Amino acid sequence: MNVTTSTPNSPLAYAPRLPQELVESTTFLLKRLGFAAKDRTLAAYEETGLHPYHHAVLLVLDEGAPETQGSIADSLGYDRGQLVGLLDELEERGLVERKRDPADRRRHVVRLTPEGKKMLRRLRTLAGQIEDDFLAPLDAQQREALHSLLLTLAETHEPRCAPLKP
Repeated sequence: MNVTTSTPNSPLAYAPRLPQELVESTTFLLKRLGFAAKDRTLAAYEETGLHPYHHAVLLVLDEGAPETQGSIADSLGYDRGQLVGLLDELEERGLVERKRDPADRRRHVVRLTPEGKKMLRRLRTLAGQIEDDFLAPLDAQQREALHSLLLTLAETHEPRCAPLKP
């Protein structure tokens, strides 16, 4: 059995080597790296008391006009019931406020509060640190190339991530 040492940030100091056929599979590597990135991200966000889902909601709200609960859920691909729970948590922390839409009393309009903007700055910094740490083995040119390739895949497999077309 081959044994390889893992990175210092890894939970295992030693791990058995994966079968070569798996390591040669690009989709397998994408999945494994996705799990690793998710685990690191969740651990880092834990200190804030928020989840990356909360961060995404704050980012949508920071893009401009007040949003309805439904439009936030649709733009992020979240279940509307799940979004209500996320908004409840953000509202309890004073990061967002919800008010009835004067044009349609059935809907709630959601706005970022000043405290929410402050938290969003903190979360952006955290996300940048996570990304820099995870991509540390790559130089700037490699990072740009990786991002470009992932955007190309996103155009087909996850269109909401694809760049806007003029």
